[in-house]
Amino acid sequence: MNNSWQRFRQHYYPFDGEGFALDISRVPFPDDFFPEIESRLQSAYVAMDGLEKGAIANPDENRRVGHYWLRAPGLAPDRALTTEIEQTVGAIEEFAKKIHGGVVQGGGGKFEHLLCIGIGGSALGPQLAAHALSRPGADRMCVHFIDNTDPDGFDHVFARLEKKLGRTLVVVTSKSGGTPEPRNAMIETEARYRAAGLNFGAHAVAITGAGSQLDKHAVAENFLARFPMWDWVGGRTSEFAAVGLLPAALQGFPIRELLGGAAAMDCLTRSRETGRNPAALLAASWYFLTRGRGEKDMVVIPYKDRLLLLARYLQQLIMESLGKERDLAGNIVHQGLSVYGNKGSTDQHAYVQQLRDGVANFFVTFVEVLRDRDGASPEVEHGITSGDYLEGFFLGTREALGESGRASITLTIEEVSARTLGMLIALFERAVGFYASLVGINAYHQPGVEAGKKAATDTLSLQRRVVALLAAHPGTPWTAEEIAAKLNLESRCELIFKLLQHLAANPVRRINKQTKTPFQLSTFTHVP
Repeated sequence: MNNSWQRFRQHYYPFDGEGFALDISRVPFPDDFFPEIESRLQSAYVAMDGLEKGAIANPDENRRVGHYWLRAPGLAPDRALTTEIEQTVGAIEEFAKKIHGGVVQGGGGKFEHLLCIGIGGSALGPQLAAHALSRPGADRMCVHFIDNTDPDGFDHVFARLEKKLGRTLVVVTSKSGGTPEPRNAMIETEARYRAAGLNFGAHAVAITGAGSQLDKHAVAENFLARFPMWDWVGGRTSEFAAVGLLPAALQGFPIRELLGGAAAMDCLTRSRETGRNPAALLAASWYFLTRGRGEKDMVVIPYKDRLLLLARYLQQLIMESLGKERDLAGNIVHQGLSVYGNKGSTDQHAYVQQLRDGVANFFVTFVEVLRDRDGASPEVEHGITSGDYLEGFFLGTREALGESGRASITLTIEEVSARTLGMLIALFERAVGFYASLVGINAYHQPGVEAGKKAATDTLSLQRRVVALLAAHPGTPWTAEEIAAKLNLESRCELIFKLLQHLAANPVRRINKQTKTPFQLSTFTHVP
C-alpha cells in the first residue's frame, strides 16, 4: 500500500450526509501537528461559542457579530432578535412574490430586470450567488450590478437597461447610506430615472441601517420597501441577511435552501472534536501552511464555471478579516492571508506553469464538483465526456503540483446548488474565525478600510481647494508646485499634480493642461 493512499485514508474527511468532503492529505504536516495544536483549537471553539452567544466581538464599534444567527435565529441572544430575523426572511419572500406576480409593478409594467447597487460584501455575495445559481430561462428576473463609482461603468450598465428602466427594480444596499460608491451610483441612477420621466422611488428598495441617511431618503422618496442591515452583521458576512437573500429571492433562487446549507455546515463546524470539524481542519491547515504568519498565498481553483467568482468573494472574506496590523494584545504583527484564483481548467492555460515550476509561495484550494450537468452528456471521445475531461484536468493538475512538492487542499461537493453554496460560504466564514483565534487577531473589525475611506475624503477636500484657487484666477496658468505653495501644502505636490491631471482629462471640469518638459513645469488653467 503506497504512502499517498495511506495518507489519503487518514486525512480525507467525508461528510456523506451533507454531500461534502474535505481532503487535507496533501498538506505535509507531521503526525504530531494536530496533537500539538489541539489545545489552541479548543480555545478557538470556546471563543466561537462566546461569539454565537452574543459576546462583544468588535470592540472598535462596541458591537456583537451575529451572522451565525441569520441561519439559526434561535441562537440570537434575545427573542426580539430571533423574531426580527425570522420576520425579515418572511418579508423578503412575500415581497419577491408580489414582484413576480406583478402585484407591484414599475412605470413600464411588470418588473423584469433587477439592478443591485452596493460595494464590497453588499455586491460580492449577491454576485457570487447570481453567477452560481442562475438558470437561463428559469430566473425570474435578469440581474445587473453597479459595484463601484466608475462613471464609465455606470454607462455600461445603463446601456443594457436602455428603455427598460420602467421595468427595472433597483435595490440600493448601504448600511450607513453615506458610503460614497453606492451613494454616487444611486444619485446617478435617480438622474437616469428622472430623465426617463419615471419616479425613482416607485422602482426602488433600500437595504440599510435603521435611521441611516439611506433610510431617511427611502422614506422621503417613498421607496417600495426597506429591509434591515443590522449593525451586528458585517458586510463580508452578510450574504445570509437581506443583503444577499433579497436579490436571490428576486431572481427566483430558493433562499430557504441557501440558509439550510449554511445551517447544516454550522452544525458540522460547531463540533469540538477536531477530526469531525471541517472548518477547524481547514483553519489548522492554513496555520501550518503559512506558519501562522501568512507566509504563503492561497490560490482558489474551483473546477466549475459557476464558481468563477468564489475567489473574488473569498478575497474579501479572508483578507479583510485576517489582514491586521496588530494582534489582540496590541503587538504589531502584520497578519494576513492573500487570496487569488481563477477557475479550472482556465488556470491550466494561465498560471499553473508557475504554480508547478515557479516560486513556491502558495498553496492551492481546489473545489471539485462531482456532477457535470443536468442530463446526459455526449461523448467527445470514445467513452469520455467533456465533464470527464474537466475532472481529469483537476486530478492531473493536483497530481502534477504534488509531484513538485506543492501543497493543496480539496473541497468536494456533489453539485452547485443553493444548499451547497450556503455550505461553502458558511465553511469559510467559520474557518476564518478559527484561524483568527489561532493567530490571536480580531477577525471582525477593519481599521485599514476606515483609514482608506478617511484618506479618500481628505483627498477630495484638497481637490475642492485646488479647484477653488484656479477658479478664483481664471485664465491664469499654475504649476502644481505653485498651487501647493499658495495653499501652504508643499508636501502634497505629487497629489495635487495627480488631481490636476484627472481634472484636465475631463473637459467638463474646465481645467486645461499645457504640457511642458520636464513634466513638473506643466501648467493648469481654469477656463471660465
